[in-house]
Amino acid sequence: MLKKWIEAIRPRTIPVSIAGVIAGTGCAIFNNRFNLIPALLCLLFATLAQIASNFGNEYYDYANGLDKKGRKGFRRGVTEGDITPLTMKRATYTTLAMAAVTGCLTLHYGDWWLIPIGVSIVIFALAYSTGPYPLSHHGLGDVAVIIFFGIAPVTLTCYLQSGSLNGLSTSLPTSIAIGLLAANVLIVNNYRDMDDDRSVGKRTTVVIFGRKVMGRVYLVSGISAMAIMTPVWAELPLSAVAVPLIYIGIHIRLWRKMTSAEGAALNPILGKTAMNMLLFSLMLLVLFIVGR
Repeated sequence: MLKKWIEAIRPRTIPVSIAGVIAGTGCAIFNNRFNLIPALLCLLFATLAQIASNFGNEYYDYANGLDKKGRKGFRRGVTEGDITPLTMKRATYTTLAMAAVTGCLTLHYGDWWLIPIGVSIVIFALAYSTGPYPLSHHGLGDVAVIIFFGIAPVTLTCYLQSGSLNGLSTSLPTSIAIGLLAANVLIVNNYRDMDDDRSVGKRTTVVIFGRKVMGRVYLVSGISAMAIMTPVWAELPLSAVAVPLIYIGIHIRLWRKMTSAEGAALNPILGKTAMNMLLFSLMLLVLFIVGR
């Protein structure tokens, strides 16, 4: 049973949450600020919120008849009968409550306006898959991912450690870049599931625009992420340019594999896209430490 819950967590996607917090911590360090406790709270909150979203996606897609056995993507415990729907629903809301409690603890390090932002993040964790207008069903999942896995975690992690928004000149371009890389993980997911999604009326961006267009978007997003950070690269030693060049090289090679693969063969590419994002955030952290 433990294996089934690990599958439901979707560990290959968790680096997406971790990367944003690491990048935000790097921005705080670059601005001569670092505070371990809020950094850990941000990491815990981001991870719990993503797990809750993954659980909710599995439960609500099953409840709405959008999942079927033998799908091309990762195994869904509820659909395959390994986990009961009620158990998954309870797990979703329990994990979401844990995320909310963790978010409340960050208020010790920030201001009151964190409350509506935290509420928005909690709502997004469910609104991605359910509600009157599920974001993932109407081509809005990519935009939401950029905001909630890029802009929000990077800028807020930096803010909570530094105690001010003075580091926005660094954290904002970094957050947009991280958001674009996170959106690429979703693109691979939807690229793989296009036929299944179309058959049940789920309109992801890949269903709307097609694999060819979104394959190009995947390529451009990775390159654009590096270009958006030009103001940041300019503040670092010249050797820092090696990081975006390394990432772009890895990214292009993975893009070629993605556009020539289909079905379950895209699962490892999804995991590698997420791991490349994590690798980039770690390289960025090192640059911020040595370049401050």
